[in-house]
Amino acid sequence: MSLTLDPEVAGRLSRNDQGLVCVVVQDDDSGEVLMVAWMNDEALRRTLTEGRVTYWSRSRQEYWRKGDTSGHVQYVRSVAIDCDGDALLLRVEQIGPACHTGTRSCFQAGGLLPLSREA
Repeated sequence: MSLTLDPEVAGRLSRNDQGLVCVVVQDDDSGEVLMVAWMNDEALRRTLTEGRVTYWSRSRQEYWRKGDTSGHVQYVRSVAIDCDGDALLLRVEQIGPACHTGTRSCFQAGGLLPLSREA
């Protein structure tokens, strides 16, 4: 098994200054957006090869495999890269809540912002 990200995949990524790519996570069955997180090359390699999602925690500065402590596992169903290579779309089978607050989606926990109709 390779211990590095496939060079063809790595070459398509456009990373930020910290070497990270934004990841939008979507429920594979419902299409609901569950969360947004970050990956570096190693987190993406682990995700693509293990079938479970691994992220890079910016606050803890360490790898974080979703569900290892909470039991709220994400199983990878597909991974897509956007046209600019600066974002990934992960479709997952989500077991339990996706958000650390206990809600299904981090966007439920955050709530809606008021729209301003001013020109």
